[in-house]
Amino acid sequence: MIATQNPVEQEGTFPLPEAQIDRFVIETSLGYPELEGEVELLERRRSRETQSPQADPVLSTETVRELRRVPETVRIEDELLEYVAKVARATREDRRVEVGVSPRGTQRLFETARAQAVLAGREYVTPDDIKRIADPVLAHRLVLTPDATVNDVSKRSVVESVLDQVPVPTIE
Repeated sequence: MIATQNPVEQEGTFPLPEAQIDRFVIETSLGYPELEGEVELLERRRSRETQSPQADPVLSTETVRELRRVPETVRIEDELLEYVAKVARATREDRRVEVGVSPRGTQRLFETARAQAVLAGREYVTPDDIKRIADPVLAHRLVLTPDATVNDVSKRSVVESVLDQVPVPTIE
């Protein structure tokens, strides 16, 4: 499932509780389209009668099911399992964080690290896979302390400092 949020107009809406936010695997921002993309939006709007773009299936249902199983075959060494857990736990110990990453978030970091390895064409997870996806998987799960919020601390900076502090295991 994909959910969207427009952070510009939030009047009449309320932030989700931590327990609900924790159920989203990643958070990312798309930003604005390039000039060509924005012009394409206008061209589509100009002739609203035309269905554009059209989406045709590119994979069968069975192929999608098979692809969903692929990350489950990706190897992750015990040292990296511990690294994933230490990174998540370190968010709970950071003085700027009121609520750190939950065990559910720890599991999502593990799962997305495996998916990252698949996207890189590997059958095993590296520390860089974990580092690469840590921010979009973990940052939105953090609840900062009031002091951190007043001091404009970003959730991303907390994740970055945790990654800097937790020793990266050497995998042979």
